[in-house]
Amino acid sequence: MGRVLAVLLAAAALSAGCGGSRTSSGGTLDSILARPGPDVAVTAGASAFVPGDVRYPFLVIRNDAKPVERPEATVWVAKSRADEPFAHATSQLEPIGVPGRSPGRSEAAFGGVTRIYVAHLRIPRPGRYWLVAQPQGARIQAVGMLDVSARSLSPAVGAEAPRSATPTLATTPAARITTSRPPDLPLLRYSIAGSLAAHVPFVVTFATPKFCTSRTCGPVVDVMEAVRKRFAARSVRFIHVEVFRDNNPQRGYDAWMRQWGLLSEPWVFLVGRDGRVKAKFEGSVSVAELTAAVRSKLL
Repeated sequence: MGRVLAVLLAAAALSAGCGGSRTSSGGTLDSILARPGPDVAVTAGASAFVPGDVRYPFLVIRNDAKPVERPEATVWVAKSRADEPFAHATSQLEPIGVPGRSPGRSEAAFGGVTRIYVAHLRIPRPGRYWLVAQPQGARIQAVGMLDVSARSLSPAVGAEAPRSATPTLATTPAARITTSRPPDLPLLRYSIAGSLAAHVPFVVTFATPKFCTSRTCGPVVDVMEAVRKRFAARSVRFIHVEVFRDNNPQRGYDAWMRQWGLLSEPWVFLVGRDGRVKAKFEGSVSVAELTAAVRSKLL
């Protein structure tokens, strides 16, 4: 929540100052912003990026506070608004949580949001970049900045996973180790440290269902449970770890968040039998995205 919430507040401030009457400057980002329709601030669903394949989840929110939900959106990235884009991608609209009817259906994320765009961008070097997103067929453009750091504060892909002795049902009542209601019992059976010691691949999410308040954090625990059921016959563990001390936001992040270098939530990590991180997701991740990652990285 922390850094992502700050990004959302900054985006809201930018949105208030953006208009739709910019002049064209050839093939620059400003020329895209000069297209018909309002310019709004992109609402980022993640904030920690490093060079390489950058997964960028985002929303395009109209001035009436409603999300634009066309199936695809094009994203362009440049060093400045006056530069030509050096990268672009077609982003897909992914469900937030588990869609469909009850049982198993997720509630919408904060603000009634049920879907989010996900773009994959190739960013070769650290730096501050500008981006513009335009849902296909919609007369609206979303603009924002993308800060790419040289290194990740959280465990990088390929790094060893921290051996966190996270609580389990074997020693702690469910009400103390999860804010999910009803409790997500299948996700509380194993610890990170125990799974590493057993050399069993696992998926772990750091998330707080009760206190998730941003438009983009989404019901990631529901997604974890849905994907767990798909791999019930395979030797992959699924683990949920809460993010606040004693499940109290006023007490700040708990020891597990600090051990993993996390400044926001939710996060999802895939860890292999060798104890190394194989993939990670910041913010909302769909059932389809996580299923594909488990199949390709852990099986």
